[in-house]
Amino acid sequence: MSSAKTPEIEDVRVLFHKAESSQKVCVELIELLEPYNDKNNALFLGYRGSANMMMAKHLINPFSKLSYFKKGKLMLEKAIQFDQKNVELRFLRYTIQTNVPSFLNYSDNKENDRVFLLQSLNRMNDQKLKIIISNYLKKAS
Repeated sequence: MSSAKTPEIEDVRVLFHKAESSQKVCVELIELLEPYNDKNNALFLGYRGSANMMMAKHLINPFSKLSYFKKGKLMLEKAIQFDQKNVELRFLRYTIQTNVPSFLNYSDNKENDRVFLLQSLNRMNDQKLKIIISNYLKKAS
């Protein structure tokens, strides 16, 4: 029995971006990140939760949509609770909260996350992520 190799964050980001338009890729991402939780990788738990919320977009049944969304929201919030200063986790939540329908009542942290992201940009070492966040904030304003 071989142990699975930990995915590279760059690969997870690419899959996450593709998952927005592909249910198949969304399922692939959820399965890839299944082994991760707040104890062994909060960032991957956050991506897994975000992918679950994104899965709701691909489904037709309203009960399934809501189930995936709620499950994903719990995962993302747990990841952020574990690592509150993680810029990428806060960015995931911000992107979701700026895109979900208002009736889901998931926008409480939008402004705080936006301010946190703006304040964090200059301290970021990951230049690729910095560009992604900066471009998103410009569009979302």
